[in-house]
Amino acid sequence: MPDPICPLCGRPIPPKAPQSLHHLIPRLKGGKGGAVVRLHQICHNEIHATFTEAELARDYHTVEALRAHPRLARFIQWIAKRPPSFHSRTPGPRRKR
Repeated sequence: MPDPICPLCGRPIPPKAPQSLHHLIPRLKGGKGGAVVRLHQICHNEIHATFTEAELARDYHTVEALRAHPRLARFIQWIAKRPPSFHSRTPGPRRKR
């Protein structure tokens, strides 16, 4: 069975790569039990370093909206050149809830 594809960066997610589930609508903002997507951990970290929980719930609750944001678009261009199992620390703190 092929590796799942990260919907944010489009790269395969190997079994041993750091990965996590992202709630498209944050749990604290009513998304408990809602849609989730499997992402590379580095992609997930970048989302939460870019947006607050309120911004995610209000404006960025689809993969398309996330991919269209300028900061994430630049990140996607950068990460596309890295191997699928690549992981590094995401600069900056997690945005406030």
